[in-house]
Amino acid sequence: MTHLNNCSVVREGRITIVTIEREAAYNALHTEAHIELEAVFDEFAADDEQWVAIITGAGAKAFCAGNDLKLVPDLSREITPRSGFGGLSDRHDLTKPVIAAVNGIAMGGGFEIALACDIIVAQENAIFALPEPRVGLVALAGGIQRLVLDIGLKRAMSMLLTGRRVTAAEGKDLGFVAEVVSGDVLAAAKTWANMIIECSPLSIRATKEAVWKELAPILSKELAEEWQYPAMAKMLTSQDAVEGPKAFAEKRKPSWLGR
Repeated sequence: MTHLNNCSVVREGRITIVTIEREAAYNALHTEAHIELEAVFDEFAADDEQWVAIITGAGAKAFCAGNDLKLVPDLSREITPRSGFGGLSDRHDLTKPVIAAVNGIAMGGGFEIALACDIIVAQENAIFALPEPRVGLVALAGGIQRLVLDIGLKRAMSMLLTGRRVTAAEGKDLGFVAEVVSGDVLAAAKTWANMIIECSPLSIRATKEAVWKELAPILSKELAEEWQYPAMAKMLTSQDAVEGPKAFAEKRKPSWLGR
């Protein structure tokens, strides 16, 4: 096992298991954590002996609560590396499979990490949401686009426009969760990983490449350009974008101004 400041890495045969180790902060991420995770997945991508990765969170409460608003209150492209949130959300050229073992809440960027994975396995108590509008922000790490791709426009909008929480069971019904487990979610993720490993690694990579050959450039372009969309640019410089994280940190209801 390799222990870093914000995550740990274990290699079991052909499987790389990455655990976000910020349990006290519900595994929420800041800039240093993003950089660490980027390096971990860079190494996984380059290692010919590693065929499948699993990402999970430390403890029993959270997979990842998203951006650590107490440490990074401002929404900025500079808080994440080139590969995006958690080193995964903008990683469009990885042909090796990645599985999310969601062991608790997956909020905001945490849900976006899960959506960037190929398979999501969820503990029955897992909760998913893109609640950014509730704190005056927007899901800018691919969550908007990936959720629409995964479950369709109307279902996605019912989550995106409300920031509502979705259980693991509903996530399976909606189609973004592959399996809900009552027991060990990491063990279940390993079962999926081993099913993949039973296949030819070259076939798996060719399959994933074929799936994302056209989708990846589109997604990459949208993620780069969305910061300049008129409504987005207005939101990013608004008083509401300051008020939302501040209210969250102060544990109070925000007072929206619409400007």
